[in-house]
Amino acid sequence: MSASTARLIRLAARDFRNLAHVEITPPPDGFVVIGDNGQGKTNLLESIYYLQILRSARGARDQDLVRFGAEGFHIAATIETDTRHEVGVGFERAGKRKRVRVDGVIPERMSHALGALPAVMFSPADVDLILGPPNVRRRFLDIVLALTARGYLDALQRYRGALARRNAALREAARAGRQSTSSVAVWEPALAEHGALLTRERRAWVASIEGAFERLCHEIGEPARVNVGYSSTLADTDNGVTALADALAAKRPTDLARGLTHVGPHRDDLVITLDGRDLRTFGSAGQQRTAAIALRMLEAATFTERTGRAPLFLLDDPFAELDARRASRILGLLTRDGLGQTILAVPREGDIPRELTRLERLRVVGGQVGTVQPRDE
Repeated sequence: MSASTARLIRLAARDFRNLAHVEITPPPDGFVVIGDNGQGKTNLLESIYYLQILRSARGARDQDLVRFGAEGFHIAATIETDTRHEVGVGFERAGKRKRVRVDGVIPERMSHALGALPAVMFSPADVDLILGPPNVRRRFLDIVLALTARGYLDALQRYRGALARRNAALREAARAGRQSTSSVAVWEPALAEHGALLTRERRAWVASIEGAFERLCHEIGEPARVNVGYSSTLADTDNGVTALADALAAKRPTDLARGLTHVGPHRDDLVITLDGRDLRTFGSAGQQRTAAIALRMLEAATFTERTGRAPLFLLDDPFAELDARRASRILGLLTRDGLGQTILAVPREGDIPRELTRLERLRVVGGQVGTVQPRDE
C-alpha cells in the first residue's frame, strides 16, 4: 500500500517568536517564504514543525518561544494525512502550562499527539548533527525513534525519570557521607530495563541505514567512504538488560564520587567516519553538510516506511553553504523519491533552486507574512 502524503491545509500562529498573528492557506505543492535574516522566515517553519514534536526544533524552552510582551503562544492547523485533522497547541507563560488538542479533544497524554503533522526540517544548522556534542545526535535519534518505534517514547520517558532520581540519590548520598548505596541501587532495575530497549532500538536503526547512508552520500557527490555507526558504553550483547544492570552496579563507586551516572544510553553517540576517520575532525564543510543532509533524508524515509505517512518537507535555506553541484544532486534525490508538499525559506528570490521555482511565494517582514507574490514567467 502506498504511503499517504502529509499536507498542511491551514496554519494560524499567534505570538510565536516574532510572529504576532499569521494565517496561511498553503497551496497543495507548498510555497516559498522570502525574507531577510531576522524577519521571521525560520520562525514560520519552526511553528509548523512544532506540531510534529510539540517543542522547538532549535531546542529552545517554550517560555522563550513566546513573543516579547505576550502572555503565551498558540499554533493551530488543519492537516491531512490519511484523513483530515484539526490540531492546536497553546502555551501560557504564567504557570508554564501547555495544552494540546486534536480534533477538539485533549489527549489523555500529550505524547499521544506527537507526530500529528509528519514533517522533516532541513537547515544549515543541521551541520551540528556532525560537529555538535553527542547530546545533539542523541536528540536526533530519540526524535526519529520516538515517532516511529513502538514503545520507544515510553521507555525514553521512564529512563529519563529513573536517571534523574538516581543522580539525585547519588548527590544526596555524597553530601550525607552515607556508606549504604541502597537509595542509588533501587533505581537501577528501571534504568537497565528501559535503557536496554533504547540501546537496542538505536543500534537496530543505525544498522538498518548504514548502506543507504553511504549510498546517499555517494549520490550527492562524496567519493570517499562514509560510514555511520553507534558507539555505546556497553558491548553489543544479547542480554542488554543484564549487561546494563551489571555495568551500573560496577560503576556505582565512581558515580558516587562524581554525582553522575556514567553508563547507559544517555552517554552513547552516533559516530560518522570518512575513510575510517572522524568526519568532525577530518571532513570538509561540504562533506559534513552532505552527511547531515543524508541523515535528514533517512529520517524522512524512516517515517514514511514505518508509519505509512510521507512527511511534509520544511527547507530552511539548506543549500546556502553547499556548492551548486551538490545542491542540485540533493534536490534531484528528493524529487526522485517524491518531495510532496514543500515549504522553502530563502533570503532572496534568486536563491530559489530551479527545481522549486514552480512554488508560489510569500514574503515575511518583521514577523508579518505578505500575500502571495506573482511568479516570474
